[in-house]
Amino acid sequence: AGIKARLLASTVICSDETTMRVRTWWQWTFQNDQACVHIIRPSRGKDVPREFLGEVRPDFWVSDRLGSQQGWGTQWQVCLAHQFRDVQYAIDAGDCVFAPVVKRILLRAIVIGHRRDRLADSTLKQYRADLDRRLDAALKLEPAVQAGAKLRRQCLRFRAHFFVFVTNRLVPPTNNSSEQTLRPSTTFRKVTNCFRSDWGAAFFADVRSVVETGRRLGLTAAEAIRKTLNGEAARLSMGKPQD
Repeated sequence: AGIKARLLASTVICSDETTMRVRTWWQWTFQNDQACVHIIRPSRGKDVPREFLGEVRPDFWVSDRLGSQQGWGTQWQVCLAHQFRDVQYAIDAGDCVFAPVVKRILLRAIVIGHRRDRLADSTLKQYRADLDRRLDAALKLEPAVQAGAKLRRQCLRFRAHFFVFVTNRLVPPTNNSSEQTLRPSTTFRKVTNCFRSDWGAAFFADVRSVVETGRRLGLTAAEAIRKTLNGEAARLSMGKPQD
């Protein structure tokens, strides 16, 4: 509860999900650089983030383009890693007109993002305006193949959410942190074929929440678990105490 409260009070929340075999359930993660919550539910739909968030709506939401991940933040940053994959697919499918231009624009945005801490707010706004102009010009191009045309339609739909991170330093350009958080669970699923009970899945999600939050706060897995067992779990919502 302390970890969840800390996360819901944050400005940025990133999210993702993966299949978890409890009669094909899904493991969701909601996390940022300070806290992480895992939950396992029989749904991949909007009811899961609605249950988790309640009435809370963060300033920024970072996720892939899954429909159930949309609409939960005041502003939404689309994961550019997913977008890169689609762009590269269009290039590999033969689009030499539209997709290569979009790829260069996205790469430029990522490079700018890596320099945000050294740039003034006014400079970042100029870069954001320049990226928008470049993308608007690219969207006027006619792709050479069907895969390029599909990519163009996709970019038209999500273009407003590509560059949110440029002028907001707390927002990551990709959702890689959420995918990395789910990676140990994916390995666990492959090795064990997962759970035979609902309570086992819920317990596993709680352990992953404690361990991942502890890691973000400089605690080892053993330290985070020990504090929870000793009734000190609330400290996970406040950071690592001084020795």
